[in-house]
Amino acid sequence: MRIGIVCPYSWDIPGGVSAHVADLAETLIRMGHYVSVLAPAEFDELLPPYVVSTGKPRAVKYNGSVARLSFGPIAARKVSRWIEEGEFDVLHVHEPLAPSLSVLACWAAKGPIVATWHSSMDKSRMMLTLSKLAQTAMEKVSARIAVSEAARATLIKHVGGDAVVIPNGVDVSAFNNAKPMFGWPGNNQSIVFLGRGDEPRKGLAVLVAAYPAIRQKHPNVRLLIAGPGEPADVLKSLSREDRASVTVLGMVSPEDKASVLASGTIYVAPNTGGESFGIVLLEAMASGTPVIASDLEAFKRVLGNGRSGMTFENENSSDLANVVSGLLDDSHRRAELSAQGRLRAAEFDWSVVAERIVDVYESIRVPGVKVEPDLTGQMIGRLGRGRITPEARSD
Repeated sequence: MRIGIVCPYSWDIPGGVSAHVADLAETLIRMGHYVSVLAPAEFDELLPPYVVSTGKPRAVKYNGSVARLSFGPIAARKVSRWIEEGEFDVLHVHEPLAPSLSVLACWAAKGPIVATWHSSMDKSRMMLTLSKLAQTAMEKVSARIAVSEAARATLIKHVGGDAVVIPNGVDVSAFNNAKPMFGWPGNNQSIVFLGRGDEPRKGLAVLVAAYPAIRQKHPNVRLLIAGPGEPADVLKSLSREDRASVTVLGMVSPEDKASVLASGTIYVAPNTGGESFGIVLLEAMASGTPVIASDLEAFKRVLGNGRSGMTFENENSSDLANVVSGLLDDSHRRAELSAQGRLRAAEFDWSVVAERIVDVYESIRVPGVKVEPDLTGQMIGRLGRGRITPEARSD
């Protein structure tokens, strides 16, 4: 099967959607399918051979974060050309409400189209604007996927219709034999955080606020922070002694992520909201590291409602400190969570998830019918581009 996949977010910046698209594409290629991915990118020379770039993206405030998106006449022309040259049996767009390539692709194409929703968000002026403008694109979608019940609820609430829930996947083989980084955890216990250190909803501030109380009970514990963004402002509240036990790695490569996760006695996900799934929880579990996460509904689902990981009250640093300290004291419970976590992660292996996605492709695929450029849809897209601009801001 010839499959075209559209990633709305910059390929160069680590993120859940781009990671999902990359893993899906590589799994489909291993299964014998032809795959081409369209995405914005800062550095074309670093792209894998299956990715086609639409050029440098622009930073946009979207869903409580800053996304790097591509939109406008030049991007639209590149989308149309990619569709025309691809001769795809199925077009698969991700996050079709984001003001980026996916909605452009829906406007520019006709034929078998699948759309996947990743985000969970509340209503805002931007969301209302996008949902109205996106109706012309959504009418052309043949099948809908949501990565979680939260993402499905967002779709139903803001767009209407329904979707089959197929979760994010994880390449278990890339994590289950991971070795800790040199010197970690060593003779000391350690806590790992992986995420944007300067993005409030990733919750590093919640973990840092809990850290002194954790160190009072476990003075030899260490904190490892990995991910893009500068966390200096968050860390300045720590005493000199506590700060000395913190290591900041910055951005890590996909190849090093498994070692980072395996370096923890515990992995903590203190995210405060805006999460529809929690792929990093599965990656940590696949690495054998016990997980403690905020009690977001999406996280509780991933953790099997407490069977595969522990939770604490969202944004409650005192509760987080108590849960972490208790688990650091309980080696038996950590071993139990490590074993259960590996089993839970295996349920989401890409070998399983990709087969379910292919089943959706097959359900809408029509033999002999290709995805084609839609000139009428491109006209609608030109009208829409006058109303959605990269400067749009969410509440």
